[in-house]
Amino acid sequence: MRREELLRHLDELLEPARFRDYCPNGLQVEGAGEVRRVVAGVSACQALIDAAVGRGADTLLVHHGWFWRGEDGRVTGFRKARLQSLLAREINLIAYHLPLDAHPEFGNNARLAAALDWRADGRFGDQDMGWLGRPAAPLTLSELSRRIANQLRREPLAIGGADRRIDRLAWCSGGGTAYFEQAVALGADAFVSGEISEPAVHLARESGAAYLAIGHHASERFGVQALAGHLSAKFGLECEFVDIDNPV
Repeated sequence: MRREELLRHLDELLEPARFRDYCPNGLQVEGAGEVRRVVAGVSACQALIDAAVGRGADTLLVHHGWFWRGEDGRVTGFRKARLQSLLAREINLIAYHLPLDAHPEFGNNARLAAALDWRADGRFGDQDMGWLGRPAAPLTLSELSRRIANQLRREPLAIGGADRRIDRLAWCSGGGTAYFEQAVALGADAFVSGEISEPAVHLARESGAAYLAIGHHASERFGVQALAGHLSAKFGLECEFVDIDNPV
């Protein structure tokens, strides 16, 4: 399919104009006009670019792209190497950040909930990035941690008593620690995000609400996979998710 047709569909689906984001959403680097083979991944690092090159992809679809607000804009060093790798092979770089966190079907928060059998029933926070809901059945913090570890293949950092009963959950994929205080005020027994800040540890101890840091990368693998699967099913594109390991 033509690149413009793909971008038009993605923009209609994800509605990037609704978001105040930290980077441009959509096409970030222009490559081939015809899209046939897509490699999807979390972040547009050199290893993922090399994987796309090795697979003969003409398009790279990611959650974390380039050109972040406040970033040094000079194309030198690793930035030159990354950009050169794409331009030399006419590989498109397409990135959707907050729109892919928030989407009700293909978003990171929605797919994280689906993977862990959580039932969403509300949104909160700036641009509704925080999600509220419940586990399929009440469970303890230690049981919740174990399920997350099994599904995400990494042990979460859990702050709170292992036997604490979790009836009400709040979550935000990636770096959502700023929403913890709002989650506490809304009555959440536990808050799940990719990262944790130093003050959040004290708030968890003092409020009684547990905090689980499950890994920024690990919490955001599901959205781009779901989006790639959607493109494959709808347009017949060859789409492959490549997971570049990241312990953070």
